[in-house]
Amino acid sequence: MTLVLLVRHGLTATTGSVLTGWTPGIFLDDRGQQQAGALAARLASLPLDAIISSPLERCRQTADAIAATGQGRPAAVLEDERLGECHYGDWTGQPLKRLAREPLWRVVQAHAGAAQFPGEDGESIMDMQHRAISAVRDWNRRLGAGATYLICSHGDVIKSIIADSLGMHIDMLQRIQVDPCSLTAIRYTPLRPFVLRMNDTGGGVDSLKKPEPKRSRAMARRETDAAVGGGAGG
Repeated sequence: MTLVLLVRHGLTATTGSVLTGWTPGIFLDDRGQQQAGALAARLASLPLDAIISSPLERCRQTADAIAATGQGRPAAVLEDERLGECHYGDWTGQPLKRLAREPLWRVVQAHAGAAQFPGEDGESIMDMQHRAISAVRDWNRRLGAGATYLICSHGDVIKSIIADSLGMHIDMLQRIQVDPCSLTAIRYTPLRPFVLRMNDTGGGVDSLKKPEPKRSRAMARRETDAAVGGGAGG
């Protein structure tokens, strides 16, 4: 199995008020830096085989804080543009209050799979999901079964990965909440992914550590099979 930790970047001065998109030079504010530091401390005891980040500064800052805290960390944070923010086109840099009056807003809310953002570089939500999932599957193959690695990305990107893992139609995307500096954990097996945590903003991470390297055919089957009745937890 491969364990993927998805982390949204911390707060910036524009989070929740402006659709920042790929605007350069947007850094964590004081609150965001505190969030990144707190999450890094939470994850300090968890060995990571790789840390991969969106190339945007707010994600790099968050990923760098995690990379600098704790043991068992890779030497460098890797960047992957496929995990970058959605390309919002002409919506980039616009206040959310103004965008909420646009007809496309209702499409994004209720039928995300039909949403195509306006402008020459505008991207569809389906295209964003496709590149993000392709990136995760690619890193799963490259790092191999048994790897635990972290991706630092953006709210809509992470929501689209979660939706795929849950087998949800992309139109249900907005039913998922991903807060700044939240942690989502997905375990990928040969048969299906399992969402272990979603939008987690507190608590320990001991249950995410790798088990002792003792395996049997029954153990391998249990990693792939869902626990009928709910199971006893991690």
